[in-house]
Amino acid sequence: MNITGIETFHAWDGSRNNIFLEVSTDEGVTGVGEAYSIGPDRAVIAMIEEMKPWFVGQDPSRIEWLLRRAKNTMRFPLGQVAWSALSGIDLALWDIAGKKAGLPVYKLLGGATRDKVRVYHGIYGDSPQQVGEHAKSLMEEGYTAFKTSPLSSNWREIPWQQVLREAGQRMAGIREIIGSSPDLAVDVHVAIRETSKSLELAQVITPYNLMFIEEPARAEFIDSTAQLRKQFRVALATGENLYGIHRFTELLNADAVDIIQPDLLCCGGLLEAKKIAAVAEAHYVTVAPHNPLGLLSTAAGVHLAASINNFSILEWHGDHLKKKSEFINEEWVPVNGYFELPTKPGIGMSLNHEVISVNPPQHWDRGFATYEDGSPGFL
Repeated sequence: MNITGIETFHAWDGSRNNIFLEVSTDEGVTGVGEAYSIGPDRAVIAMIEEMKPWFVGQDPSRIEWLLRRAKNTMRFPLGQVAWSALSGIDLALWDIAGKKAGLPVYKLLGGATRDKVRVYHGIYGDSPQQVGEHAKSLMEEGYTAFKTSPLSSNWREIPWQQVLREAGQRMAGIREIIGSSPDLAVDVHVAIRETSKSLELAQVITPYNLMFIEEPARAEFIDSTAQLRKQFRVALATGENLYGIHRFTELLNADAVDIIQPDLLCCGGLLEAKKIAAVAEAHYVTVAPHNPLGLLSTAAGVHLAASINNFSILEWHGDHLKKKSEFINEEWVPVNGYFELPTKPGIGMSLNHEVISVNPPQHWDRGFATYEDGSPGFL
């Protein structure tokens, strides 16, 4: 079997663009992948197009060799664009391998280490009451773990002491509604510039029985993250902004994290994530994959979770209810807060080309966060 082509598909889901790809072969087996849409994301598509000749004509089963050759020919350390492009291709190659073998991908990665995969659901709202009520409605569907922001939407524009006071009120209000039993995590989104402020925030919200605090420092500030972890009294999670085994090894060697969060669409794909998880296992660190983009990404996360010993929990945002779910032919929904293991060969997802074709991409970026004094903020 040889690769005959790689085709990309770019679609707007109402809030951001999605980048899908298909790798075709001369035996009629097609693999489906997705690359992270980093916003701006056309650069990722251009990178896939540049890489295409490196893969066409090659044996798709040589996944390690193909990806290593691509990384080596680029010579310089890869950035987010290249890692995202390679991640999408990696997923498609594993999809081909699974279809060729007639097995779900996780069975090619060592087999099932668990019978089902637990998820936490994102919860939203402008007020603590709205966030809590959202969680309460999800608890009725069987979910037992949630994640939200501890910060109000205007936190960059108000005095820091007010931010802290409102964060405490926000968490107290949510806990009052959902009770003490559900797991509750918070995400700071690498947006706080000073680690001293992240520590102050952690001290305010730690009493509310948190599962973890996510990204309290910029991902590239590994030393700062390590210092925070020493002072935290709750698990520190990070890693969605890191790519490749080497950066994650730096993070782990610095003893800077309790839970790593590689994203399958930009960390290097399933092969790289499996290696990253192994290094984390050696450091007694668990894995909670970052997963904000949709059903294909979720399927990849479930395959990884099913095949590693140190999986913790998978991010989930109810994507089966969103427009982006229309880009995928298959329906997949957690049952009582867990995904059942896939049974179809490969990753188990296919693209709905008709829907994709009528939702062309639009210009999209993340916008520009600004502090009260007009200086650019992290987003």
